[in-house]
Amino acid sequence: MVRRFIVILILSLLMTSCGGAAPAPTQAPVPIESPVEIENPTQSIIANTPVDTPTLAPTETPVPSNTPEPTRTPVITPTDTPLPTLVLPTEAVNAPARQVWDGAPTYPGDSTPGFSFRVTYDPGVWALTTDQFGFPALGHRTLPNCVISVTSGRGLPPNMSVEHEMLQVENITFDVGVAYENGVKKFVTFTGGNGTIITAFAVSFDEESEACLQDAVTVLSTLKSVPVSQATPAP
Repeated sequence: MVRRFIVILILSLLMTSCGGAAPAPTQAPVPIESPVEIENPTQSIIANTPVDTPTLAPTETPVPSNTPEPTRTPVITPTDTPLPTLVLPTEAVNAPARQVWDGAPTYPGDSTPGFSFRVTYDPGVWALTTDQFGFPALGHRTLPNCVISVTSGRGLPPNMSVEHEMLQVENITFDVGVAYENGVKKFVTFTGGNGTIITAFAVSFDEESEACLQDAVTVLSTLKSVPVSQATPAP
């Protein structure tokens, strides 16, 4: 019995050592896959990342405004307003050859108290009246707007300049100021006196300035001081 079992075992080992069975004819050989190309992960991310396409904002159409545009204001050039012509009194019949004009000095602080100034004029050439500001003045009868009026120190606008000179007539000394506006002679001032009174006059004119000044100097050269008690009242 034991001997039979040993024989069977040996036969089984012999059969096994002769090799395995051949593969079935219907079994297909396993195909060898070709290597797969590995994609660049960075390129894949870029390729798969959605790109934001910029959108253009719609152009706003300007809305017309109802507010009117400011109007340009024209430049106004200042012009001199001419003073009205003085009204001169009619020359009196059989008037004296010389008349006097008395008045208070315009520099009372530099004058001796109790004295007035006096100038003498020809009534056929000049008329004693009041100027546009209500002060006594002498108006020329034949030269329009040739006027002698009282004045005192005052400032001048930037477009005016003054040239000074001295005028000596006997015991009268005047500081003569010739005022020019943009190079044009406008008026002349005479400031001075005889030591007792100090006063100032302004001679204004439109045209014929030299003729006006010549006649004015003739009058102002007669300047003197008189006691207030002897002064002729102003018109």
